[in-house]
Amino acid sequence: MRQRALYLGFLQAIWAVAGGVGPVLGGALTQYVSWRWIFWINLPVAGTSFILLLLFLDVHNPRTPFMEGIKAVDWFGSIAIIGALSMPLLGLNFGGELFPWSSPRVVCLIVSGCVMLGIFIFSQARLSRYPLMPLKLFRRKSNVACVVIGFTQLFGVQAAEFYLPLFFQSIMEASPTRSGVLILPMTVTESIVGIISGLVIHRTGRYIEIIRVGTILFALGVGLHIHFSERSSLAEIAGIEVVAGIGAGMLFDPSFLALQALVSQDDTATATATFNLHQNIGSFMATVLGGVLFQNGMRMKVPTLRDAGLSESLVEQLSGDAAAANVNVIKTISDQVQKMAVKRAFAYSLRYIWILAACLAVCGATASFFVSTQVLNTEHTETKTGIKKQAPIDAELSVLPIDS
Repeated sequence: MRQRALYLGFLQAIWAVAGGVGPVLGGALTQYVSWRWIFWINLPVAGTSFILLLLFLDVHNPRTPFMEGIKAVDWFGSIAIIGALSMPLLGLNFGGELFPWSSPRVVCLIVSGCVMLGIFIFSQARLSRYPLMPLKLFRRKSNVACVVIGFTQLFGVQAAEFYLPLFFQSIMEASPTRSGVLILPMTVTESIVGIISGLVIHRTGRYIEIIRVGTILFALGVGLHIHFSERSSLAEIAGIEVVAGIGAGMLFDPSFLALQALVSQDDTATATATFNLHQNIGSFMATVLGGVLFQNGMRMKVPTLRDAGLSESLVEQLSGDAAAANVNVIKTISDQVQKMAVKRAFAYSLRYIWILAACLAVCGATASFFVSTQVLNTEHTETKTGIKKQAPIDAELSVLPIDS
C-alpha cells in the first residue's frame, strides 16, 4: 500500500504530460485540421498501449475455463447498471431540446433508469454470486465517504475542464488552440500536486490530512468560478484555476488509497472498480447536467438578447443547445453593446454549472471528515486472481492490524 502511493504519483506525472498536451493539441486539430482528428489521434495511442500491455503486463493467470468464466460474470447486474446510468442521462439530455420535459419519452427514460437502479441494487444484494459492486463495501462509512469524494472531485474537474474552454471562446473570444492553453494552469497544477501528494504518502503513510485540506481547497477553487464574468481578467481566472488545481491534485490518489486500505485483500479489485465507476459517473454527469444547465440558462436570456437589439437569426443561433455550437458568432457582432450582452448571457448561463459543482464539492469536503485514518502497510501481499470455490458475498470485511 505504501509503494502504491509512489506508483500512483508516477501516473500523475503522465497525467501532467497528457493534461498539458491534450487540450492544446485538441484545440489545434480542431482549428487547423478537423475536429474528427480528436478521435483519430486516439488510434495510434491506444494501439501502442495495447501492444505494450500484451507484451509486458505481468499478472497471475488462474487459467479459468472459458465457460466457467462466462458463467461467473454478473451479466444481470451489468445490464442493469448500464440501463440505470444511460437512461436518466438520455432523458435529461433530450428534455427541453428534442422533446418537452413532460413528453412520454423523457419521463419514461428517467423513470426506467430509476427502476433499473433499484433492480441493480437488488441483484447485487440477492441474486449475483459474484456481484459487480458488492454492497458490503458500503457498510463502512469511511468507504462511502471515499466514493463520495471521488464522485464530487471528478464532477468538478470535468465541469471545469469541459466548460472553461467554452467560457474562454465566448467571453475572451479565444481560438480553440488558445482556449486549450488557457486551461493549463488547472491541468498542470493538479498533475504536479498529484505527484507531490503521492510522494508524501509514500514517505509518511498518511493520507487523511491531504484529503481534508484537498477537499476544502477544491471546494474553494470551484466556488470561486461562480465569480467569473465578462469582465474577469486572465490573472484572476488563472489564479482561481490554480487553487482548484491544487485541491483536485491532492484528491486523485489519497481517497482511492483510503478506500483500498480499509477493505480486505480479496475486495481490493472490486473496491477499485467501484471507486472508478463513481468517478466516471461524476465525470459524464458533469458533462450532461452542465449542458442542460447551460442550455436552459441561454434560453432564459433570449428576451435579454432581443432587448439588446440582436436580430432574430442571431438570437436563434445563440439560444438553447445551439449557443455552444455557434460560439464563434460572437466575433462577428460589430455592435459592442450587443456583443457585451451576449457575453454576459454566456457567463450567466455557465454560472449555473459552477454553482452545482461547488455544492457537490462542499459535499465532498463534508465527507472527508468521515474518512478513517489508517497507516498504510509496508508489506506486500500477493493476490491470486480467479474464481473462488466459495462465493465471497458473505465474507466479512477484515482489516489486519498495522504497526505504525
